[in-house]
Amino acid sequence: MTTALNYFDGTFDDQVSSFAIDSQSDDLNSMQQDGAKSIVDLAGEYMSTTPCTNFALKARVIGRLSDIQVRDFGLGSHSAQTLDTYWMMWRELSDLAPPHFIAPVACLFAALSYERGEDALAEQSLRRALDDDPSYSLALLLRRVFSAHWPASSFTAMRSELHPKVCAAIFGE
Repeated sequence: MTTALNYFDGTFDDQVSSFAIDSQSDDLNSMQQDGAKSIVDLAGEYMSTTPCTNFALKARVIGRLSDIQVRDFGLGSHSAQTLDTYWMMWRELSDLAPPHFIAPVACLFAALSYERGEDALAEQSLRRALDDDPSYSLALLLRRVFSAHWPASSFTAMRSELHPKVCAAIFGE
């Protein structure tokens, strides 16, 4: 069992890698559904338990975020009431993510930091994402949003409009 004390021993990184999504997989949609449900489940654990010690679920979420649809689900899965919980979750997952898995989580943390008005933290997290993957599409988009000083409320509105489309693509709703 992975615990807070031993996740650095390689086991956590291996778990994360085992949950990475291959976009050519025959099981793509079921893995996307698993990723989306895992995000909601993990957020629920963060709401009920601090600190959250379910490293197996953390590894699953980080690995599943390798898929753009799952990442976009994560981008829109919070509400004004759960923003702080998701912000804390993405912050911790960003710190836990192994190389080549940092960009998606760091982008989610950057986006929520931006929505909270924490521009310096958003920029720092965006740099981490770009260090992990200089061509990561969401990081490049966020860089343009931050550079243009786009109002956080406009970004929130865009994210809210995108989320139902992402849910439809993943769950067929």
